[in-house]
Amino acid sequence: MKTVLFSLLFSGAYAFPWVANEPGVVSPWSEFANGHRLKARQQAGIGACPFNANHKPANPITDKYPYNGAKNGLPGKGKGGFQVPADGDTAHQFVAPGANDIRGPCPGLNAAANHNFLAHDGITTFNELVDAQQNVYNVGYDLSLLLAALGLTLTDGDIVTEKLSIGCDATSRTSFNSALTGSEPGLNGHNKFEADTSLTRNDYFLANGDNYKFNGTLFGMMDDTCGSNFDLQGLAKYRKQRYEQSLAQNGNFFFGPLSLLLYGAASFLYELMPNGNHGYKPDLETISTFFGAKKNSDGTWGYTAEKIPDKWTNRVSPYTNNDVTSQILQMYLLDPVLFGGSTAQGKFDTIDFGAIKDGKIDAGISATSTSCLLYQLATGNIPSSLNGLVTPTVKALTFITTKISPSFKNLGCPIPLT
Repeated sequence: MKTVLFSLLFSGAYAFPWVANEPGVVSPWSEFANGHRLKARQQAGIGACPFNANHKPANPITDKYPYNGAKNGLPGKGKGGFQVPADGDTAHQFVAPGANDIRGPCPGLNAAANHNFLAHDGITTFNELVDAQQNVYNVGYDLSLLLAALGLTLTDGDIVTEKLSIGCDATSRTSFNSALTGSEPGLNGHNKFEADTSLTRNDYFLANGDNYKFNGTLFGMMDDTCGSNFDLQGLAKYRKQRYEQSLAQNGNFFFGPLSLLLYGAASFLYELMPNGNHGYKPDLETISTFFGAKKNSDGTWGYTAEKIPDKWTNRVSPYTNNDVTSQILQMYLLDPVLFGGSTAQGKFDTIDFGAIKDGKIDAGISATSTSCLLYQLATGNIPSSLNGLVTPTVKALTFITTKISPSFKNLGCPIPLT
């Protein structure tokens, strides 16, 4: 299994250029994926990102309204089953985003910002992300650390200020020195946290760079496929439908190892969003509220701001790294698809390396090995914000190892040297 694991981990060469230089690794995919990202970044620009001059941090939890007790990026109590927001907690009631507030492709984070569990303007911090995941959704501390770290490294947030945008490029507000760093595109950055085949967002190259706004047609397609019950089986089927749709329509289609995160995000619909007051069922009323989906009189779906449903009670047990990786594997293996992408010649080339055989994940890989893969994705990417520094690799890895390595070391994952 270790040989399989290391082969799969080093398949990060398909997304990260430094891995391509490792001994024995020969792959065109690093250039392919990064070429797509470069083209996306050149098209996107930073001029259209909203600017709120009145930045305020997230509203803190209090002794009266403690939620999970998570503060300052530290572990909370790890016990859920409580109402969010609590009755009487005016600091965390819904406030619609204004014209100068940033929102992006993640409904869960948009909802948290609309309730001020994250900074309302959409410029958040590592600690805010760790706290909000625990206090709102009862995400386990280990997974909240991983997702926050992936947010900073994959979306090119700033590991010095520990700030990132939950949407568009806000480098002037996230960077420790924008004259020295590269761009920090936030969650909208293409082929990072956002990727082709999103549940309700367009592929970047199919919508002139709009990979972050809600698409009502896609939400309706998801609802139809799932039969208004957004469970594992329904979402596995829909994930494959979106893959096939993107493959057919997107000449720049790319589905690399990072696309595993899309399966994790899909699991949130039935693991993190269900309402205890609805028997923890992933029903249409609950999911549509989190996604900001509003049904029109003609049966189509429009958009309203994402919010936490009224009288919403969160999950009882924390959602951990092991939980999410188990769901990633189950969902993928129900309807496997090929890893790879469309080439300039109009062909589709698969990734066939290590544990990805014939373009697919080996069905024998364990959830623990998949957890280690997610860890490798976090440690393998060097943020663009460090392009102007002398030792970006060491600084990036030091940040990650400080934040998330202990829990992954316990799983037996290889920990990079700093």
